[in-house]
Amino acid sequence: MAVTSTPETPLPVGEVSRLIGGWIDRLGTIWVEGQITQLSRRPGAGVVFLTLRDPSHDISVAVTCYRQVFDTVADVVTEGARVVVLAKPEWYAPRGQLSLRATEIRPVGVGELLARLEQLKKRLAGEGLFAADRKKPLPFLPRLIGLVCGRASAAERDVLENARHRWPAVRFEVRNVPVQGVHAVHQVVQAVQELDAHEEVDVIVVARGGGSVEDLLPFSDEQLVRAVAACRTPVVSAIGHEPDTPLLDYVADLRASTPTDAAKKVVPDVGEELERVGQLRARARRSVEAFVEREERGLAHAVTRPSIQDPYRMIDERADQLDALLARGRRTLGHLLDRADSELSHTHARVVALSPAATLRRGYAVLQKPDGHVVRDPAEVTPGEPLRARVAEGELTVRADVRGDV
Repeated sequence: MAVTSTPETPLPVGEVSRLIGGWIDRLGTIWVEGQITQLSRRPGAGVVFLTLRDPSHDISVAVTCYRQVFDTVADVVTEGARVVVLAKPEWYAPRGQLSLRATEIRPVGVGELLARLEQLKKRLAGEGLFAADRKKPLPFLPRLIGLVCGRASAAERDVLENARHRWPAVRFEVRNVPVQGVHAVHQVVQAVQELDAHEEVDVIVVARGGGSVEDLLPFSDEQLVRAVAACRTPVVSAIGHEPDTPLLDYVADLRASTPTDAAKKVVPDVGEELERVGQLRARARRSVEAFVEREERGLAHAVTRPSIQDPYRMIDERADQLDALLARGRRTLGHLLDRADSELSHTHARVVALSPAATLRRGYAVLQKPDGHVVRDPAEVTPGEPLRARVAEGELTVRADVRGDV
């Protein structure tokens, strides 16, 4: 039930602790899973003390049990082992401390661990964390490589030595962390996040040597998998040997079978690159030489053409053709003009022959009234009316007589 308190009537700390103890007592007996971090078995003591830790959330709780309860699993349970305990939560009010009193301890077997990992793998895959389209490509030659590994470990030596053998100028930013045990997950996640925030780090390598399934469990932890999925920097997973496949391999942008393989995939081999450059230079030289030779052959073939050897020959041939065409044009035009002149002369002669003036020259005259009207009938004029008579050489003025004669 909720407890009422006000600034005027606050609850003492001891009362709050007592209330918390009451609430915890009502929780009853529960099953709890965790990893044993500390184990104390004092000779002759009837009680065993141990610390149970949740690596994913960095939380620990003290556990006590009778020696006969622990002796049933003493042969298979040591520090670092994962266990499931049936315990009653207890609250020690004077110090405000939570603990568990265990009545049964069960070790988590490998088969059960693998089944849980498979379930976690399916869930994370369903969220798209293992999708190929979200994986980032590695740079060809990183400026700075972040390395997360155990201190003075074989994995660290393999990565550093092989990478520097392949590319002597390579630089590393190393973070030495525990790679197994209860503190491994938290410190590996912290190291990855620090390297991801480093501006010069272009790729991060998480490396560890081989081990048992239990030893490699930190690299299948959900917290670490999600931290790697959130990285903006490409991450290379180099955990264990070829058969080992922790969940980190699926979420990483590139999986290396071993730390040595990671070094080969992160940096190029300077000898191979120099050989490749030499091959490309030779290929480019051959291409240029082949092009120049092809163009030289084309130029030599072009020089042998008559138009190049005697360029004026074509001009002279065209000049002769032009003179012939010009002469032909002149002749044709002359013939046309002569024919047109002849036709014009004949036409002129016909026009002159049919002209009224030719008729007048034969002695005829044309009578016209003062208004220019041509007289065709004597009845059209009156006696004494003045008329104009047009003859071949001019015109006369005449008058009509009473008889109608001029």
